[in-house]
Formats: sequence, structure tokens, C-alpha cells
Amino acid sequence: MQTCANATTVAFQGLEARRVEVQVQLTPGTGAIVIVGLGDKAVSEARERVRAAFASIGLAIPPGRLVVNLAPADMPKEGTHYDLPIALAMMAAIGALPHDALDGVVCFGEVGLDGSLAAAPGALPAAMAAHGMGAAFVCPEVCGSEAAWAGGEVLAAPSLLSLVNHFRGGAALKPPERGDLIAGAGVPDLRDVRGQEQAKRALEIAAAGAHNLLFVGPPGAGKSMLAQRLPGLLPPLASEELLEVSMLHSVAGLLERGRLTRTRPFRAPHHSASMAALVGGGLRAKPGEISLAHQGVLFLDELPEFSQQALDALRQPLETGQVLIARANHHVTYPARILLAAAMNPCRCGGGGVGVGACRRGPRCAIDYQARLSGPLLDRIDIQLDVPPVTAADLALPPPPEGTAEAAARVLRAREAQSGRGAGLNAVLDQPSLEKIATPDAPGAALLAKAAESLALSARAYHRTLKVARTIADLDGSDGVRRIHVAEALSLKRQWAGAEQPGFAKVS
Repeated sequence: MQTCANATTVAFQGLEARRVEVQVQLTPGTGAIVIVGLGDKAVSEARERVRAAFASIGLAIPPGRLVVNLAPADMPKEGTHYDLPIALAMMAAIGALPHDALDGVVCFGEVGLDGSLAAAPGALPAAMAAHGMGAAFVCPEVCGSEAAWAGGEVLAAPSLLSLVNHFRGGAALKPPERGDLIAGAGVPDLRDVRGQEQAKRALEIAAAGAHNLLFVGPPGAGKSMLAQRLPGLLPPLASEELLEVSMLHSVAGLLERGRLTRTRPFRAPHHSASMAALVGGGLRAKPGEISLAHQGVLFLDELPEFSQQALDALRQPLETGQVLIARANHHVTYPARILLAAAMNPCRCGGGGVGVGACRRGPRCAIDYQARLSGPLLDRIDIQLDVPPVTAADLALPPPPEGTAEAAARVLRAREAQSGRGAGLNAVLDQPSLEKIATPDAPGAALLAKAAESLALSARAYHRTLKVARTIADLDGSDGVRRIHVAEALSLKRQWAGAEQPGFAKVS
């Protein structure tokens, strides 16, 4: 005699949760549990976890062969969240649960050896997929506050036994409450920064138009301190952005107790991070740092110390706002619309070419060090600014009158002006929109043309300079782009080693 039962779960392809049917059939034969359907090692090990969990709750598996099929069978399945649907479908197949108990239910979660249910990454997008199917979502209790954000019916259980009691009409499970929504986490204030007025202005411009930013200066100049204050200048996440960011963090297993925050992400990986860590990938094609910083800031300190392969892998995501991870049998896409903030020393020694502590090796040290950054990568960084050392006089100054709140208010007004034009933020303007709203006046156009020739600006750098000038005009409340806006945008393009700059002679 054959006994069959089905349960529903999901498989992740990027942020998309696709429906998967867990089909269990009990047939005569030697006692074994066989799982088929292109599952990874974690999926194949589910049979041992489920077998031990059944023994812990006193449930005997009848003699016979249990075949578990994950359909569609040609879709890769990864993760431990298949444990719970496999366990429940097996229970229904052997008669421990009513046959119709799993109708209209999406199951998700890891099963412990003692029958308890443990968290698995991706509860939020899985719950949203269940809501879209019009099904209830069954998950571990620890995932309940996260899954509740998706709406719909959510059943969060601490153990397999509690789920059996619920489905068999015993003690009903209470719906979980949503996790906390943090309106704004504490961020450092710009008032903590003494001096560096031009760098603060650059931060404000970068935040207003979502322009990528690079600070170059000696150790102790405050580059990292400045970058850490960038998220505070950005407006809080809108509802749609909040949902997308939270889904990414859920897939990565970074949502703690279902708590969401409207503060924009700030990710600062160490320079030893691999290419897969930065852009995503690995065995399970998880989102990388650039995707975890989506709608926020990715800060790369000591930029030339990152591997060249990892840095060049950022070029396409910086242009397109998404990461495509290709595998032999499938492709995964993650969003990656970020504001890149980077910092570096002018040379390996750190001091640069002028002042006390200047590099003794002269310009060659700076040329070799800065050559680690490819031209195409630098071409995608709109604002490149030299940050001078902080003097004792700067440190003795009183706190500045304006801090993060005042600068953030100006950033918000500039972003509202960009939103009113309906073309998006200035950093991502397409060519027709750029020509329509950022064409400078005659003196500004003449200055830009002269600078493009003398600085040998590429077409991309030319257009990005125009975008920065448009942002500066928005901060000034100006309808048009004038010469003064173009001049300030050009002042934010530094000259690199090998060109003429203070303290270094030009080296051929």
C-alpha cells in the first residue's frame, strides 16, 4: 500500500521566493528516507535531523521506504528551512497528522534533534511569498516577529509537538506580534568633527545626489570619522525601500528578533574581504556587502589594500545598481543601489608629499600605491577630495554651530527637488534627463569644456561632473546650473600622482 502527502515551502532565487512542493510517499521496502530534487548537503542531512526529532517526541516511523521529492526537481534547493515541510509531510504520510492539515499552508524552518524548531534565513521573503499565495505561513517561534511583517496568517511554533497539537485541534497557536520598528538608530554627529569644512561640504553633496565619494589623506586626518557620519545625512528609508532592505537582510540572516530600522545601512568590510564577500556569491550565492548596503552606504577604508579583483568587480554594480551572480545551472540577482564612500592614504607610507611626516620615497611611492586603483573604477567615483591633516588649532576650535541635523535638512530639500522632477536622484540620471535639467549656462559650459580638455576627462567623468554640479545647484535652491556650480564640482576632482600636485613633481 502506498501513502502520499504533500507540503508547500519555498526556494530562494535572489530575493524571489519560488513555490516548492514537498511530496512524500511511503512504499513497501527497506526502512530508509530518501530525499531527491536537487537539494544541497543541508537538505540531504534533513533526513537525520527529522528522524532524530521523531524519536525525541515518541513518533515511530513505520516500516517501509519514505521517498521525499522536492518539486520542481530541476530547481536547486539550499538551506535548512526544508526540515519543517519535510517533517510535516512525513507526519501526514504516516498518519500522525490529518491528511488535509497542510492544505493552504507554507512551511519554513529548521528542526532540532529534540523536536524544537530553529530559525532559518529568509523568513520575511518566504512569509511574503506565502501571503501572495493566499496561504498561512508556519515557521519557528523565533521567526514569528519577522514573518508577521508580511501580513496574512502566521503560525509560529516552538516545536514539532506544538504544531501537531495545533493541527489536531489541541492547543491553538497564538499569532505572533511584529518586531519593533526603529524610527532611527543613533548615528554620530558632524559636530564631532573639527575643521575639514570642505570635506563636510563634500559629504553633504554626496548625500544630496547619491554621489560616490573618495577621501585621500594622511592617517589621522578624519577620513573614517567623516564617512561614518554620512548615513546620518541621508533621509530615512521609505516604506518600499525599508521592505526591500529588510528582505535582503533576512535572506542573509541579519534580522534580529524581527526588528526593522528606517536608518539606512552602513557596511564597512575589512580590506581583506574577498570578491565573493563584497559582491556576493559563495556556495549558496548569498548577498555580498554591496547588496547588504543597498539603499545605504558601503564604506571601503584603505581602498588600495583591497584586492584588485574585488575592486574591479564593483564596477558593474556601481553602474547598474544590481549584482548578477552566475552559476552553471542558475542565475541570482540582488539589488545593489549604494552610495560608495571610500578612504585611502596618499601613499603606502601614509604621509604623502608635503609637510611634517612626508614620504621619504617621494612621488614614486604615491604613484605605485595609487596605481592599484584602476582608471575605470575611479571614473565611477564622482567626488575625489584631498583631506589635509588636522592641526592643533583645528582641535582647539569650539564645536561647529551646524551638525548632522542641519545638514540633513538641506539634503532632504535637495532630494525633494530631485524627486519633484521625476527623473530620480542626480547620480542615476539618464542622458536625456541630464541634458534637460543639468545643461549649464554659457560661462559654466565654457569652463567645463576647458576643464574637460585640460584634465582629459572621459565621457563618463564629464557627465558625472555635470551631475555633481546639478546637485550643488539643488543645494543652493537654483533652477539652473551656473558657472559657480560647475567650478565647485570640478574642485572635487583631485589630481592623481604623476600629474602636477602640491609636493610632487610630475613624473613621466
